[in-house]
Amino acid sequence: MDPTTIQRRRWYILGVLTMSLLVVVLDNTILNVALKTIADPEKGLGATQSQLEWSINSYTLVFAGMLFTFGVIGDRLGRRRVLIGGMAVFALASLASAYAQSPDQLIYARALMGLGGAAVMPQTLSIITNVFEPHERARAIGIWAGAVGLAVAIGPLTGGLLLAHFWWGSVFLINVPVITLGIVLMALLVPESRNPEPGRLDPLGVALSVVGLVALSYGIIQGGEKGDWLVPGVLGPIAAGAAVLALFVLHEARTASPAFDVRLFRDPRMSAAVASIALCFFAATGVFFFSNFYMQSVRGLSPLESGAMVLPFAAAQLLFSPRSAAMVRRFGAKAVCTTGLLLVTVALGCYQLVGTDTPLWVLGVVFFVQGAGMANVMPPATESVMSALPREKAGAGSAINNTARQVAVAMGVAVLGSIVASVYRGDLADRLAALPAGARDAAGESIEGAHAVAARLGDPGLVAPADAAFVHAMHTASIAAAVVSFLGAMVVLKWMPGRAPAPDAPAKDGVEAQETAGV
Repeated sequence: MDPTTIQRRRWYILGVLTMSLLVVVLDNTILNVALKTIADPEKGLGATQSQLEWSINSYTLVFAGMLFTFGVIGDRLGRRRVLIGGMAVFALASLASAYAQSPDQLIYARALMGLGGAAVMPQTLSIITNVFEPHERARAIGIWAGAVGLAVAIGPLTGGLLLAHFWWGSVFLINVPVITLGIVLMALLVPESRNPEPGRLDPLGVALSVVGLVALSYGIIQGGEKGDWLVPGVLGPIAAGAAVLALFVLHEARTASPAFDVRLFRDPRMSAAVASIALCFFAATGVFFFSNFYMQSVRGLSPLESGAMVLPFAAAQLLFSPRSAAMVRRFGAKAVCTTGLLLVTVALGCYQLVGTDTPLWVLGVVFFVQGAGMANVMPPATESVMSALPREKAGAGSAINNTARQVAVAMGVAVLGSIVASVYRGDLADRLAALPAGARDAAGESIEGAHAVAARLGDPGLVAPADAAFVHAMHTASIAAAVVSFLGAMVVLKWMPGRAPAPDAPAKDGVEAQETAGV
């Protein structure tokens, strides 16, 4: 495809790439609203709280562990080719997830979806970096980043609509026709591009990252489930995961072709931007995980109603994300990103105002402020990451950006979910002690389990204490999330440069970008 044709089609290309991105990111948020249904033994699979967490984390951990490798594979084999292949794998894994017969089957199918998503995500940002010239790239990346935020918001509404009319597997099955259309449009519109000097694969680095992240997440989730963080079954996996990740960092710093180039973090523009993305998504995504249980279990909203509650978040994303590039030009990336993270911090702190009978419009306002904050974090931070590297390293920059986000999502769900589980079980301890053994375990595992036990035993007196315990747990976790978000704001304020240099500026070693969109 010649450069003139590419430039003429560039906004159509962005539309196709945004469609593929929406499907991949939408998948986790659309699942959130279905968690209560999947936990139901009659309507779903009877999944436990920890199995629900793993249905999310099996996706995000495989996704995060393979992102950098697929960035390199795309640079080597061709980004469009890998993008289409990843979409095909994602579609097949979506079918497997939709028809899973047990929680374990769902977890494994979700891991396969993570593999497909890892092939898709880095190619989208790499192709955007190659298709758009520097003067338009910030705007294109703003739209790309806005799609991530929009998917976070419209996923619950889409899931609610599907669950109102179909079975729980429909939240995965919806991916298939959208992906089929996307593959056809990619083949027709998206140009092929690759790095003329791609790096080598790093299977050892990939293995170390996946093993380390899985072990660490397993230990954190077990700590929340057991309510005891000092037992060997919790400390062992956490220590092993941390040790393997330390070995991973050491290996990546020494190998010639790293799976995740830690040396790139010497650039403060890169490291501060990546930290802001990670800390923001750690805080915000973990809160989204338990807010769905609050809306459906504590407040009794249907999946569709709880999905509609997130529309203010979507509105904020649509309103602010496209304007973030202009804000960065006027005020600088540091000011915009810091303000965004402080808005997220305020929103997370305002979850303290949400109780068992608080007017729902209060939660809607919180979601709007949170969406406005995130809309002013992702675009400037992503542009800072991509502009810190020459075009031939677009795949590496995209992979770093998305790896940080996906690891943060997994850790946010694991850590904040474990805080909720621990506080909830501790507050409900006296009520649980009076229940039979089987009912005690079910009620202590989740708020949904407590409601089910109350209905089965004819004990409505259990519902109010369980709801109060869950709300207190939500308050505790949201304060922890707010602290993390505030820490992100301080990192940006301290280390992110006020105004980034012009995109595609020569690297410090004098080597200039040479790759063009059609190479």
